[in-house]
Amino acid sequence: MLKKTDSGILFMLGSALISAFNGAITKILSEDISALEIVFFRNLIGVFLILYALKHTPPKLTGGKIHLLFTRGLFGFMAMILFFYTITVIPLGEAITLNKTSPFFVTILAFFLLRERLEVRTLFALFIGFAGVVFIVKPFGLTFSYAHFLGILGGFFAAAAYTTIKKIKDIYDSRVIVLSFVGIGTLMPALLFLLASFISAPQALAFLFPEFILPEKMSVWLLIGLMALISTLSQWLLTKAYSAKNLSIVGVISYTNIPFAIGFGTLLGDTFPDMMTFAGIGLIIFGGVLVSRK
Repeated sequence: MLKKTDSGILFMLGSALISAFNGAITKILSEDISALEIVFFRNLIGVFLILYALKHTPPKLTGGKIHLLFTRGLFGFMAMILFFYTITVIPLGEAITLNKTSPFFVTILAFFLLRERLEVRTLFALFIGFAGVVFIVKPFGLTFSYAHFLGILGGFFAAAAYTTIKKIKDIYDSRVIVLSFVGIGTLMPALLFLLASFISAPQALAFLFPEFILPEKMSVWLLIGLMALISTLSQWLLTKAYSAKNLSIVGVISYTNIPFAIGFGTLLGDTFPDMMTFAGIGLIIFGGVLVSRK
């Protein structure tokens, strides 16, 4: 029988593989629908799944800080739309790597908002991680793009969402927290679709105000349904993985979604990463491992 830590590693490997596959589906769907529509449909299906779970087993925690619940949902939506948009415009491996900067931002936000200590090793990890970002986005070369900046910003909003969860995890049922995420992740795109015809957005923000076009292809609907199902499976595997004893090892394994994503991206026609990008990915993984260790 597998030890608990060993099973945690297997669960995390499964979650990482499915997460990268989910990114590949997003890239395929982007050929037919906008990133905002992908976010809308994914979260809409998630709302029904969570409502069913809550109806089956009502929450026991009473809550009480609705503003933090709303903030978590808003930050989560911003992180998701930025992440999905970057997947559509830059190589999949790079988009997922930039999203993996969230642990560094969590550490910084926890220091300022939760008054958690910053050790010398943690500061070194932050330096290494952000050095990796510089290698990937190449700000002093010709390959720097606005999309890379949005990818990093998505990592920041993901960190803000995680930090908010720390403040409400003991007063709200985890399903209610997820419901705030998928609920606002459904309502915000709907609002942006309604505003799209009244707003002439600058090119930099055009991805937030696309025209809503109901998919007609059955293949698109099948991919949307598959995305919703495997996203739920990925979250379940992630939860099982983090129930293992040695969280530091499991946390390290979570970075395997980067090579998985590079593989899927290459199959879909992405340019294979150059040496500087590989170096940046390596530094972010190394920094993430350091910052996640207790």
